[in-house]
Amino acid sequence: MRTSLARRSARPFALFAVAAATVSAVLISPTAAVQKDRPLPVDLETATIAQLQQAQRDRKITSVQLVRAYLDRIEALNTRGPSLHAVRVINPRAAEEAGRADAERAQGRVRGPLHGIPVLVKDNIDLDGLPTTAGAIALENSRPGADAFLVGRLRAAGAVVLGKTNLTEFANFTTQGMPSGYSALGGQVLNPYDASQTPSGSSSGSAVASATSLAPVTVGTETSGSILSPSVANSLVGVKPTVGLVSRTGILPIAASQDTAGPMARSVRDAATLLTALTGVDPEDPATAGSVGVAGTDYTAALRPDALRGARIGVASAPTGNQGTAFGRALDVLRAGGATVVEVTVETGNLPPSILTYEFKRDLNAYLARLPAGAPMKTLDDIVRFNTEHASEGTIKFGQTQLIASNGVDIDDPATKAAYEADRDGGIATARERIDSALRGQNLDAIVFAGNGSAGIGARAQYPSVAVPIGYDPASGRPFGMTFLGTAFTEARLLSYAFAYEQGSGLWRPPAVVNPSLFRCAEPGDRPSSCAP
Repeated sequence: MRTSLARRSARPFALFAVAAATVSAVLISPTAAVQKDRPLPVDLETATIAQLQQAQRDRKITSVQLVRAYLDRIEALNTRGPSLHAVRVINPRAAEEAGRADAERAQGRVRGPLHGIPVLVKDNIDLDGLPTTAGAIALENSRPGADAFLVGRLRAAGAVVLGKTNLTEFANFTTQGMPSGYSALGGQVLNPYDASQTPSGSSSGSAVASATSLAPVTVGTETSGSILSPSVANSLVGVKPTVGLVSRTGILPIAASQDTAGPMARSVRDAATLLTALTGVDPEDPATAGSVGVAGTDYTAALRPDALRGARIGVASAPTGNQGTAFGRALDVLRAGGATVVEVTVETGNLPPSILTYEFKRDLNAYLARLPAGAPMKTLDDIVRFNTEHASEGTIKFGQTQLIASNGVDIDDPATKAAYEADRDGGIATARERIDSALRGQNLDAIVFAGNGSAGIGARAQYPSVAVPIGYDPASGRPFGMTFLGTAFTEARLLSYAFAYEQGSGLWRPPAVVNPSLFRCAEPGDRPSSCAP
């Protein structure tokens, strides 16, 4: 018998209760360095990975206690309080993983900067023991047989996978017009800076979870804007890597020509730390073969406050209003850091037709074929039919036009295949030439765009972008951001410019400071008496 929607909506919180109980049981051990009721030695709302590592080195806190503290924040902000719906499900083994990290540290084995650090991943990324749903009811019980390659990289770095974040269903490829951050299984993600604004998609849950410190850092995925756009909307640093820098094995796809996973964080250094852990050559993902020369790079080594000195940065945007004012101030920070800023024209529209509809069915069916034999869905056709048959249960509240369109494509048909390959190859070549010619023509090191303006053309080119916060709308508190765009595998350079800008601007503010009304009486430890009328 199928689970009712009422029971289904409570399931993530049941997992939370199991995980929280496990953590509490560990915390009462006499070897615990900090008692449960003692204040934390760090402020999780603003804590960086480096600060959390220092607190662990100083034996002021353990990884187990960090897990419990972040679970408390998830319960207070995601489950209760403003009900952000950013975290869909908790890893019930998180406490156990944290305990192992603590034991290794006690034995003198620290794997690196992420050792014992909780991380959340998007719910289209395989985590052994939990279903990978992409927010879809059809995949509610679709369990992978192993971790995604990038999850293995996180574990090798000593990170603790805390759970999985909500997302726009099927990474915003279900239908036209679906609200960003909505999934039938996870509900609607809220933007913590202004709940009336979109959290943007599709890595909306990862963005909101990072912005509100439900974990120190999170992992999102992007096909075209799904890391950059929610990063801008939630005042984050977001890294959309070169396609092939991070393995896609074990990630529910949209289109192999453009898909990538990447970091979402509150600071450039934290994003660089996470990216360092995520990279690696994966024999099962041929695209990663192109990253042989850069896989394993320590991206934090490139971060210098003076990195902009002597750089030539092209400006490809001219926004107006409050966004224009914020962008102009950001350019002033670049100039003050020693960069030469020049106007440049990069045509971002009129590219060959999108290839997403062509590739989605092919790539999703390949992903589903890797699942264990008992997986509930074998093909996209199964999913479309399931959604139609269970429409009264809310499976397709906004329709499934894109799923249906891709399901109708026969990419093996000779005429269809020829059209697809022409659009794919033409899109990549055209996008790269526009970016490369702009860089060459003015001898530029990078190009900056207001907001997520680089997303579409960067995605088609398979090139990297880094988003950074540049301020907040004085009327609404809505975040503003900008993105640095470069050529393939220039992540280290882009991160260095982003870091120098960040150090020069110092603009980031947590959501509870910009939008305090949403968080009043919601923080962990708040007492009802302090909020009484």
